[in-house]
Amino acid sequence: MKNNFLFIAIVAAVALLSSCSTTKENNLAYFKNTPQVASGSLPQSPLNEIRLIADDEITITVSSMAPEATAMFNAPLANNASRGDTEMKTSGRLSTYIVGQDGNITMPVIGKLAVAGMTTHEVEELVKRHVSQVVKDPYVKVQIMGYYVNVMGEVKEPGRVRVTSERFSVLDALASCGDLTEYADRASIMVVREENGEKKFYRLNLADTDVFASPCYYLQQNDVVYVEPNAIKIDNSKYNTNNAYKLTVISTIVSAASVIASLVIALTVK
Repeated sequence: MKNNFLFIAIVAAVALLSSCSTTKENNLAYFKNTPQVASGSLPQSPLNEIRLIADDEITITVSSMAPEATAMFNAPLANNASRGDTEMKTSGRLSTYIVGQDGNITMPVIGKLAVAGMTTHEVEELVKRHVSQVVKDPYVKVQIMGYYVNVMGEVKEPGRVRVTSERFSVLDALASCGDLTEYADRASIMVVREENGEKKFYRLNLADTDVFASPCYYLQQNDVVYVEPNAIKIDNSKYNTNNAYKLTVISTIVSAASVIASLVIALTVK
C-alpha cells in the first residue's frame, strides 16, 4: 500500500512538471491556434491606408513621354540623405517634401497643395490634374520616405523605429526591435493611436491568428507599441523589491546594533 502511494506521488509529480514545462513553452509561442497541418489560410488583414499628416516626408516624381516638359515640376536634386540621417551621400535624388503644420506642401510651378488627410494615391491624382493642364498624359509617383513608430516594453531593443513603407505591421515593428523577450506577454500587446485628435488603444494577441484581422495589425504614423510584461517578470520584480527592502532593514538593524554594542563596550571599559 505504501509503495503504491509512493508510485502515484511520483507519477503525479512527473505529470505536474511536464505540464509546467509545456505551459512555459506555449507561452513563448506565436499563433498557438494554428492547425498542426502543412499549410492553411490565415485571417485577411484589413486594407491599410496611410493618410498624410504634418511632418510626413514624401517624394513626388513627375514624368511623361516628353521628360523635358515635366522637368520643371520636379524639385531639384539634393543630397541623398533623408531627414534624420547624418551621413552624406554622393549620389543625388529628388528633394523630399515635408508636410507642414498647415497640412500643405509647395511644389515647383504648381505652388501650395493641401495634402494632409490624403493617401499617396490621392496626392498622385491631385498633382496629375495640375500637370495635365500643361503636359499630356503625365505620370506621377508619390512615395512616403519616412515616419516613426515607437516600440516599448518587453522587446530586446526598444526604441523609435523609422518606417519607409506604407505597409508596416506590428510584427515588422517587433522584428525591427530584435523580437520579444522571454518575459513578454504575447497575449497583451497594446497599440496606442491618435484618431481624430483622440488617443485610442487596441490590444493584440500574438498567440491568436485573429491578430491579422486587427485594424492595428498595420501601423500608422506615431503609433506606440507597448509590450506588457508577463506574470513571471512581475513576480520577479516584486520578489527583488521585497528582498531589497528586507536587505535594507537588516542592514539598518545590524548597523544600529553595532553602534549600540560599541557604546556598551566603551561605557564598560570606562
